[in-house]
Amino acid sequence: MSFLSRALSVAAAALLATSLMAVPAQAVELSPPGANDWSCKPSAEHAYPVILVPGTFESMAKNWSTMSPYLKSQGYCVFALNYGATNGVYATAPVAESAKQLAPFVDSVRAATGAKRVDLVGHSQGGMMPRYYMGLLGGAKYVHHLVGIAPSNHGTKGLIVPPPDMLPTPDYTLAGCAACADQQAGSAFIQQLNSIGDTVAGPSYTVISTKYDEVVIPYNSQYLNGSARQVTNLTIQDKCPADVFEHDQTPNDPVVHQWVGNALGRASGPADPAFQPVCL
Repeated sequence: MSFLSRALSVAAAALLATSLMAVPAQAVELSPPGANDWSCKPSAEHAYPVILVPGTFESMAKNWSTMSPYLKSQGYCVFALNYGATNGVYATAPVAESAKQLAPFVDSVRAATGAKRVDLVGHSQGGMMPRYYMGLLGGAKYVHHLVGIAPSNHGTKGLIVPPPDMLPTPDYTLAGCAACADQQAGSAFIQQLNSIGDTVAGPSYTVISTKYDEVVIPYNSQYLNGSARQVTNLTIQDKCPADVFEHDQTPNDPVVHQWVGNALGRASGPADPAFQPVCL
């Protein structure tokens, strides 16, 4: 498939994602296209199954409606999960509790595929929460690469609220969102998460940020400290200055798709910082 054809397919999928945005996350229990085929066996070229981890308030179906089919088309075994539901709203439970739900899902994927390790691709909370699993729950030995898209690695100085076009329920209040409190800069959770350092030995880390992020701010607080052999921090606009994707829609950005593909396609180490995606 040519890149243009693939881009058109991604654009069509993005329209589908837009149509889903008005559906409250808790109403969507479907897997995203291409995900959760438990008979899938990784190929030699793509040896690590990919697990997609959604962000706060998000369902896997909405958050990964374009990334999942993109990775599937590249030959990956793709899996995704919902987690951390409180009052019917996904990814709002305490982040440490959500990490405990990720752990058995990783084990299930490893058992089904026969893979010793997995690649994790997460958005927002989903790009940060796996670090708790890896560093504080012993999960590092099961992870080959963590790709965080607009992750809340050091918390945010902004306010985490549901996107206006998908308010969970009419009577929902942020008081019920423990994950929102956990993700504030300087919170007890953020201090605990980073008390052991930004990285742990073993996995590679790639962070993909946008300077137009209006949720996890400042956007460069998403970056991780680590050696170039283990960590690559990327800002979309450094390669594609005209790209105006913001926080919520970064997983649907064709440029982000290419960066994720580059990161996962490397046998070792994080994404290649010299890689130039095609800017659309």
